[in-house]
Amino acid sequence: MSAPGVPSVSAEALAWLAEGGVVAAPTETFFGLLADVTRPAAVSRLLALKPRAPSKGMPVLLPSYGAWSGLAEALPPLACELAAAFWPGPLTIALPARAGVDERLVLDRTLAVRLPGASVAAALARALGRPLSATSANLPGEAPARDAAQVRASFSHAMGEHRLLVVDGLAPGGAPSTVVTVEGARARVARVGAISLEALRAVAGDALE
Repeated sequence: MSAPGVPSVSAEALAWLAEGGVVAAPTETFFGLLADVTRPAAVSRLLALKPRAPSKGMPVLLPSYGAWSGLAEALPPLACELAAAFWPGPLTIALPARAGVDERLVLDRTLAVRLPGASVAAALARALGRPLSATSANLPGEAPARDAAQVRASFSHAMGEHRLLVVDGLAPGGAPSTVVTVEGARARVARVGAISLEALRAVAGDALE
């Protein structure tokens, strides 16, 4: 199965995602565990592979800018300005989640999303046309994985049971995405990563706490 914009090596991964499966693939930083977050069964399969405490929530990759409004209660101007400046790219923006979003993705009523930069994960999200999970493809306590061999070593049991498909490749590594929570006309930095405070302040000015 193939689709425009998806490398041929990922055609099987696209079919796997379309059927509600979990795929490990390179994002613009590290390998991520991808699943269609609009399908509760797919989220359950993901959490069976990598359980997450309710205190963590689940970051999400958008297939397009337009998909954001379907997940957020509202899109404040400040959030849109930050997205316009840094998307596609490693800026994660947390906003109050729209009613109906899977509660297992939500932390303190907010859902953290980003429109990812060029990567296999971005191409898969775009081709599928659905938001995908973006949790890192490693077990708790392990370092984020940059290559497929690391992922296969960590999740060998799941692969043996055909519960995970791993896409070959190498992720660039580096800093993780920067995470910003937007509350109305104010923004708070929850994690500094690939996008610096200086770059954020150049866009948000005094609205950035």
